[in-house]
Order: sequence, then structure tokens, then C-alpha cells
Amino acid sequence: MDDRVIEGEVILGVDTHLDTHVGALISETGKLIGTLSVAAETTGYLKLLAWATSFGHVRRAGVEGTGTYGAGLARVLRDHEIEVLEINRPDRAARRSRGKSDPTDAENAARAVLAGRATAIPKEQSGAAEAMRTVSVARRSAVKAKTQAINQLRALLVSAPQDIRERLLRTKTSECVANCAKLRSLGGAPMLQALATTLRLLAKRYLALAEELSTLDAMLEHLTQTHARRLRERFGVGPQTAAVLVAVAGDNPERLKSDAALAALCGTSPLQASSGKTVRHRLNRGVIEQRTTPCGP
Repeated sequence: MDDRVIEGEVILGVDTHLDTHVGALISETGKLIGTLSVAAETTGYLKLLAWATSFGHVRRAGVEGTGTYGAGLARVLRDHEIEVLEINRPDRAARRSRGKSDPTDAENAARAVLAGRATAIPKEQSGAAEAMRTVSVARRSAVKAKTQAINQLRALLVSAPQDIRERLLRTKTSECVANCAKLRSLGGAPMLQALATTLRLLAKRYLALAEELSTLDAMLEHLTQTHARRLRERFGVGPQTAAVLVAVAGDNPERLKSDAALAALCGTSPLQASSGKTVRHRLNRGVIEQRTTPCGP
């Protein structure tokens, strides 16, 4: 490591992981100044920042996983007026040919900023858009779990003894769940006791998830009506759709310079996929896949 203060700008690159972050610092001429590993916590972020600024002026930083493991570091860097640029996951083919290490990935992140390859501005996660994203995440898992609960309950009833099936199974989900929720006993046999307990628990799980969804839906209704009223006024846009659209744009939508930028972010921008006499396009999923995959082990 070069202990001398570097005149001018130095560029920070960071490879982020759940427990540790590895930073690499390069000069304006591309010289590697040094690397540093810190804990993924506020004291570690400040230590990395102090280390970087001790060598020169830090104006830009390339960070992997700004929406996942690097979110906390990105906030600290922005608070110190450092421009944070999103670094996409390295190309697998290139990584196989060059090898991989955390310091190498951090150095490559810094070089991507220096070369101008890193231009994506990460989403800020501090306002209404982040609140909608948080609620939407919980809602999606609740919907999935609720569907799973009723499917399991119906499957058990379909294979149950005929008298139990006729007694409890109904076409309407609400009636089927209500019958099972108030179930106490089906008989003294161990199989019947286990079946009664399982059906009752699944029914109560379904009802609890339904109540949870009502709470989450009310939160999305309030958030979108308060912070996305114009979007909600558009035909066909309900609270869930509005929340997803706002969450994609983030709390700093000015980072999306055009419709094409939004399409690329959502993975719906076209890419050439022509060959010979066949002329066609396909959707570009690369960017969205890289930005939704956590970096590190």
C-alpha cells in the first residue's frame, strides 16, 4: 500500500458482502493505491471512508449491490456528498478467465467508474417509494403463503375419509375454511386426531394471513393515495400496481433520464437477436437480473 497522499481525485470501489465489505482505491491514472476490508456496519463504513479520504479527494465510488448488502454503505457515502454508482455483477465468462477475489472485484469496481462504464445511479431508499417496496415485499409473501395454506387444506380434505370430506369440503373457500377453523375432533383414532388438528391450524393460518393482507392493502392504499395520487387516477392503476411502479423508480426518479432508461431497468428494453435471414428482438433481462441478485456469498 502506498502511504503517500495522492494529489487530486482518488476513486473508491467496493465489493460488498453480508458481514464484510472490501474496498479498493485507485488514482486518476489507474494506479492501485491499496485495499481495505471492514465490517459491514456503520463504524466499518466510516473507517473505510476515513481510509479513502486520507489518500486524496473522494468524489466518486463504485459499489456492488447498492440495493442489498451495499445499501448501508451507499447511504453513508451519499451523506458525505460522494457520488455512488451501481456496479453490475461481473461477467461470468470474464471472471472465469481472470479469476476472482474480493480485492480484485473491488478494484474492478473502481476501474469501472474511472473508465466511465459505471453510470447507473442507485435508488435511494429513504422515502415513500421505499415504504411501498417494503409493504409490497411482505404482501407478495403473504399472498403466496395464503394460497399455499388453502391448497394444502383442500388437498387433505380431498384425500380424507368420505364422511369427513362431505362434512367439511365446500366449493366456497370461506365456508371450507370456516368449517375447519371451528373443528375440534374427528374421532379417537391417531390419524383422525392429527387430521383434525392439521385442518384447524391450516384454517387459522389462512384467516391470519387474510387479516394480514387486509392490513397491508390498507397501508398500500394510504401510501399510494398520499404519494402517488396522479398515478392512481390513471385508468386501471390500483394500489398494488402503483406501488410497484413507484418502487421501481425509487425515491430519486430523476436518475431515470428517459423512457428507454426505465425500460432497461425493468428488463423490457429490446435487444437484437437476429441471425442470417431471421430478424428479431428479445427482451434485455441482463440488467434487472444483475441488480436483483445479492453480491457475495
